[in-house]
Amino acid sequence: MATSAFAAGAYAAAQSIARPGAAPKPMQTSGAGGGFGSLLTQALDSVAQTGAKADAQTLSAAGGKANVIDVVTAVAESETALQTLVAVRDRVISAYEEIMRMPI
Repeated sequence: MATSAFAAGAYAAAQSIARPGAAPKPMQTSGAGGGFGSLLTQALDSVAQTGAKADAQTLSAAGGKANVIDVVTAVAESETALQTLVAVRDRVISAYEEIMRMPI
């Protein structure tokens, strides 16, 4: 149960990063895409939902209501989504650092 509480805290932290209260809102583009900020917000929400699904499956299995295969699948999906998010974060940071090194 401690792992579930830890995971819930991690999901809440990811959502707070996606929607910081004091940060300025990104400019909206006129295109249909919605912008990079909304794309990141959707990705973080997707990771949080996948993690919540894995937690729900784990709790159901602990209560004897879910199949172990469903739990393993949900946890694997959650892990993959989190690894993808971390990889994207690393690439964004790398791109930012490269831009900061450019001469003006």
